[in-house]
Amino acid sequence: MTIYALSSGPGISGVAVVRISGPDSSNVLKSLTKHELPSPRVATLRKINNINTSELIDEGLILWFPGPQSYTGEDMVEIHIHGGKAVVEALLNTLSNVKSCRLADPGEFTKLAFLNGKISLLKAESIADLISAETEIQRLQAVKIMKGKSSEKFNELREKLLKILSFVEAKIDFPDEDLPEENLKKIKEDSWNVLHEIKKILNDQKVGEIIREGFKIAIVGPTNAGKSSLLNNLSNREVAIVSEIAGTTRDVVETHLNIDGYPVIISDTAGIRDSKDEIEKKGIKLSLKKAENADLKLVVVDAKNIDLSGFLNDLLKKDAILVINKSDLLKEKLDSEISKFSHVLISLKDNLNIDKLISKIKKHFENKFISEEDILITRERHRQHLIQCVEHLKNFSDKNEKKDFDKAAEDLRLATRQLGMIVGKVDVEEILGSIFNDFCIGK
Repeated sequence: MTIYALSSGPGISGVAVVRISGPDSSNVLKSLTKHELPSPRVATLRKINNINTSELIDEGLILWFPGPQSYTGEDMVEIHIHGGKAVVEALLNTLSNVKSCRLADPGEFTKLAFLNGKISLLKAESIADLISAETEIQRLQAVKIMKGKSSEKFNELREKLLKILSFVEAKIDFPDEDLPEENLKKIKEDSWNVLHEIKKILNDQKVGEIIREGFKIAIVGPTNAGKSSLLNNLSNREVAIVSEIAGTTRDVVETHLNIDGYPVIISDTAGIRDSKDEIEKKGIKLSLKKAENADLKLVVVDAKNIDLSGFLNDLLKKDAILVINKSDLLKEKLDSEISKFSHVLISLKDNLNIDKLISKIKKHFENKFISEEDILITRERHRQHLIQCVEHLKNFSDKNEKKDFDKAAEDLRLATRQLGMIVGKVDVEEILGSIFNDFCIGK
């Protein structure tokens, strides 16, 4: 089947790009232009016509990519037309009337590129990440994965396991012959080295996922401390309702920010206090859960009423900044006990020391994102496959020690399969849908 879709963003634009890919692409292009095919990969000006009525739709550039030298590996066409809504709809409507054509599913062009061996599964995912990138650090990470370092590393580890497996299977195939002692030693050492490397990769503080999904900041603290006002200040807009009435915020209010290139998801949570209101109690429970899952907690308190006992003390133990608001009302020095916490004295009313707070937040980012090693894991999918690989390698090691080679070989095959599923070296049909459904239509 030949597929088509608008590949540029929807909405009015100077230029819109419509892609067509599949065995009938050349015939569709001839029908649209009433002309022979242009030279491959050469932008050519053509009149684009309605296939059924020959009515002129637009005049634009066409690019012809005969397979396999195309993005999808199939015959492919790109049509560059004016980006008016009516123009785009007219072209898509005439394509919909071609029996051999259908509208592409989300990510189907890239899925074809993967299935036709043009790109690895990791590169396919990095293309989606590049399209979705909102900050510079996200773009840089996606580009690094596109260069193939992750694929190279996981393929290298997989090849090592396949080599070990060949030794083990040799022992199974020829049970009466003893493997040389050096081979048995090499099996043990090489499997341990792969296990050690994977554990090292997993011990990355989830930096790749944090960059891709956004650094999670939870604003928590007692009622009427200024949490919603802080969210609005950092967002430079009215995101949350601000009121002097305690318990105004009952649900979690989230917004996405770009702080010096770092992607941030910042959440304003319900004020934590003893409450008999069932709805407010649910909001408080959500607040504590958000704080638990956050990469950084901004614990906001009122300068006139600082009580860091109980839950506040627990919140400040790890990955937290104590934000002391309403400093304009402070009449005396802060208690010396507060100095043991990472803290900032601010006034949202007078916009005082907000820059210092942002500097502290950025410092936390920098410390979190500093890594001497290349980031190899950017999705939970990768991490789960590696965790499973580690489990199978541990099982292999145990059975290998007991010289139970038949069962050890199966564990090694399963470990190898888990690495293969990261880069797409095995039958991964069950995971393709979830990956490519994240793409936009036309990619």
